Amino acid sequence: QVHVVESGGGLVQAGGSLRLSCAASGRTFRRYAMGWFRQAPGKEREFAAAINWTGGLTYYADSVKGRFTISRDNDKNTVYLQMNSLKPEDTAVYYCAAANRPSRLESEYDYWGQGTQVTVSS
Repeated sequence: QVHVVESGGGLVQAGGSLRLSCAASGRTFRRYAMGWFRQAPGKEREFAAAINWTGGLTYYADSVKGRFTISRDNDKNTVYLQMNSLKPEDTAVYYCAAANRPSRLESEYDYWGQGTQVTVSS
């Protein structure tokens, strides 16, 4: 079992950057693929990025490709989401989740954090 806690959210101006962190507990963290999802006000939660257990494979939604970078440090039990060139439409609650394999599907993820708010002002 993995327990995850997100941090690093906040308020930023359009064009700015933020780095989200997801700290995971448990010795089995390195066995899990990790994903970031986001939910904007009034919208369904959507996939943003995912990474396999080694960190060698990454996946992105088209809406964030080229601007966001997912990475992980298995020694620190932490996964990151570096967000650059932020846009107002990136405003959302961002969730970290763990799965047996990287996926764009929410249903593939077994463990979820509580989320961290990111607000991008225009």
